[in-house]
Amino acid sequence: MDAEGKRLARVRDQALSGVVPRGVRPAVRASWDRSRGSGVHPDRHLPPVALAENDVVELRREHALARVWPTVERTLHTSLDGPGRILFLSDAAGHLLWINGDRPTVRRAERVNLVPGARWSEDAAGTSGVGTTLALGRPFQVRGPEHYLSAATTYTCSAAPIRDPMTGAVLGVLDLTTEPLDGAEGLALSLVISTARLAEAQLREYAQRQHIELQRRYVSRLANRVGSHSAVVAPDGRVVLADPVGWLPSRWYLPLREGTAVLPDGRSVVIERLAVDGPFFVMAQEVEVDGAVVFGGLGLDRGWLRVDGVAHELTQRHSELVAVLCAWPGGLTAEGLAREVYGPHGKTVTVRAEMTRLRRILGYRLASEPYRLVGPVRADFLDLEQDLPSGSVGGLLDRYRGPLLPRSAAPGIVELRARVHERLRQRVFSDGDPDSVVRWLAAPHARPTS
Repeated sequence: MDAEGKRLARVRDQALSGVVPRGVRPAVRASWDRSRGSGVHPDRHLPPVALAENDVVELRREHALARVWPTVERTLHTSLDGPGRILFLSDAAGHLLWINGDRPTVRRAERVNLVPGARWSEDAAGTSGVGTTLALGRPFQVRGPEHYLSAATTYTCSAAPIRDPMTGAVLGVLDLTTEPLDGAEGLALSLVISTARLAEAQLREYAQRQHIELQRRYVSRLANRVGSHSAVVAPDGRVVLADPVGWLPSRWYLPLREGTAVLPDGRSVVIERLAVDGPFFVMAQEVEVDGAVVFGGLGLDRGWLRVDGVAHELTQRHSELVAVLCAWPGGLTAEGLAREVYGPHGKTVTVRAEMTRLRRILGYRLASEPYRLVGPVRADFLDLEQDLPSGSVGGLLDRYRGPLLPRSAAPGIVELRARVHERLRQRVFSDGDPDSVVRWLAAPHARPTS
């Protein structure tokens, strides 16, 4: 330890014994007071390992800083070449999520709970690079004995917050920790600050790409929907885009859930997700439309779908998926849909990809877990089948333009097609009307389907 480190150690001992410390930075002194007030004991305490390994893995996968950790590692890799140096990246609560350093140094750090999942906020670990940076909201360096915990006084921590470029909120803290004091502390702090700014620039670029993609989805959705008042609302409630401008306040205060909602002024709106974790598409229902999802597939290679008064021609694959969902009002899992549409060797990843594309048409009316159609649903083949017992044979034949999706080889469609076709054939012949029988036999689809 150098002379400055020894002086800081004496000041720390005085402070912990109850003497008002002199010669200590005001920010460190204030942090010591906060640490003492949190009940942290300098000699009988280690930061809690608050997260299990599975929780750490999950947080890493979902955290916004996962996008910048590789950049941080590449930028600072030369600073980690020597022994006694460790790089940490925490979340906004002080949980250490990512750690990099040489094996012996990492092993020594484990003794003081410098490990993934440990919480190094001030209330849990006292004065430290991560905790005090979070408390102050700015870059900060804690030199050796300035740490509140005795177990951490051999480390010098240089830390800087990384902020969300859109909201300014702190996402986490980047910390470069060294042992022992080696005179390079000032350089380490400057390096960490520069790297944190680089990470923020990368997040800003990602957010801008997201914004462009959001605009593309918005325009695509708007072109296919009814209603001149619409908007995109971010998951945190910010109204990102609105047409016309100002028809909604700048912040959305109602629960952001798919479905219908009523605004305080009495207007009815429909809310749909544009992505799994948001944002949301909001559309004012300014015209009366048939609330049912309507599907047509009899005699058509590619079916059609009407949603909120707008008709869409579907691809053959989407026609198969919608027809199967119409026939299964309780819904199907991805595995069940894969079997019905692709056969026994169908892959769920393929189904999920197709359902994501189909959601662009159906919006909130396509639910998941299990996949199902929400709200009233009508389908020409199901309506026909329902009317078979009581409808006039002539009227039924008028409505039967041909078998359901005749070119489809999807197992679920083959079964539905054969069932409807055979039941109609039996009704025609059991009714005994000669004209209807002749009409059936003359039709190109008179023979049984498969």
